[in-house]
Amino acid sequence: MKKYQFWFCTGSQDLYGEECLAHVAEHSKRMVEALNKSGNLPYEVVWKPTLITNALIRKTFNEANIDDNCAGVITWMHTFSPAKSWILGLKELRKPLLHFHTQFNREIPYDEIDMDFMNENQAAHGDREYGHIFTRLHMNRKVIMGYWDDAQVQKRIGTWQRTAVGVLESSHVRVMRIADNMRNVAVTEGDKVEAQIKFGWEVDAYPVNEINEAVDAVSEADTNALVDEYYDKYDILLEGRDEKEFRRHVAVQAQIELGFERFLTEMNYQAIVTHFGDLGGLKQLPGLAIQRLMEKGYGFGGEGDWKTAGMVRVMKIMTEGMEGAKGTSFMEDYTYNLVAGKEGILQAHMLEVCPSIADGKIAIKEQPLSMGDREDPARLVFTAKEGPAIATSLIDLGDRFRLIINNVDCKKTEKPMPKLPVATAFWTPQPNLQTGAEAWILAGGAHHTAFSYDLTAEQMGDWAAAMGIEAVYIDQDTTIRQFQNELMWNDLAFRR
Repeated sequence: MKKYQFWFCTGSQDLYGEECLAHVAEHSKRMVEALNKSGNLPYEVVWKPTLITNALIRKTFNEANIDDNCAGVITWMHTFSPAKSWILGLKELRKPLLHFHTQFNREIPYDEIDMDFMNENQAAHGDREYGHIFTRLHMNRKVIMGYWDDAQVQKRIGTWQRTAVGVLESSHVRVMRIADNMRNVAVTEGDKVEAQIKFGWEVDAYPVNEINEAVDAVSEADTNALVDEYYDKYDILLEGRDEKEFRRHVAVQAQIELGFERFLTEMNYQAIVTHFGDLGGLKQLPGLAIQRLMEKGYGFGGEGDWKTAGMVRVMKIMTEGMEGAKGTSFMEDYTYNLVAGKEGILQAHMLEVCPSIADGKIAIKEQPLSMGDREDPARLVFTAKEGPAIATSLIDLGDRFRLIINNVDCKKTEKPMPKLPVATAFWTPQPNLQTGAEAWILAGGAHHTAFSYDLTAEQMGDWAAAMGIEAVYIDQDTTIRQFQNELMWNDLAFRR
């Protein structure tokens, strides 16, 4: 986890004298100290001297731009700060910005308040002046209002910090495509140049046999050592298969994992896509190998779906180091349960679901797979955790990208599925299956998703806003009439 920092910049001016500015500095230092001690922020906040002039604001923001450790800026107008002083600095700032609307004192000091106090403590005044200039400039920012020492407010700042890191790290995401997209599939296609313009992603293709050379170069000793690790960590489900043959098939996946990871590391890629229709010299469709790479933080998309691979990587970054994280994974919609009161969607993929979302034991199975025309691949099987989560789909509409964000409720299936040899999840989309599925289809959502228990719809919407793309939400408040109107309005708004 990179030790990013966030700069805390307080706005004021010299109208009220040096004593007032000394109080401003003292107050902001105490606030920063409390934020850092709270335990509610994943990244450190760094105090910066009070900004009172156009030149100092511009200098500070440009220093933030070139500081590799700075992931964003938190601003607060303690007193009145004329917004025209911020124009040049804001226009040149290239890091995410949080407008923290708070004040040092929690309560109005009714018995002592005078005009000196009013002049010094006027965030309700100053923050409105400051907020106006963002709207005038049509600039993206996050606004959080609340008392700085409240845990809930601090946690909101913490979740925004994770979004800001996702925004910043997005420009470092490089996706390695093995072969190309699945033929004739529309939703996995997309404009890679526009993706690099919008998100900073580099999306490059490699012939499968070039990757296979890296797999073949893995030594037998390294392969066997990783197989031993598998056997120590996971249950082994032979189910009547020959033990030696089973282990040999597992070793194929171990060799693929090592070869892929070494190639990804050497070539500096953080996400990968495969395609069962173009496996070259690979003996198996990568299954267990991809699952393990995803668990290590790599993004993945099936059938050449580089957009989902990029999103999984970004969401992995945003959840990095999160205490009690329940997991983030590539996922795919498969089949419905339409029994009244038990509605939901069974989620899985041929092989590649991240074990970070597993609930309970994880086992290795080998089963035939008709797609790919290779030997039976080894894969990790498990069921996913229960609880609230989000499913996201990044789609290319030709004239823009849209991020679809659906709140979902993950549950256990009513009965076990002993003949299904893949990892699974089962969820009901909000507000219910019927409305959720209709809205998803109206929005053009894909059958692949980037799924997470640990991120919120708000965080992903903030990420989309920072990227300058459309975001639509499907949640407890969604109705089809309202949703269709929103899509229509967005269509007009994003063509301006």
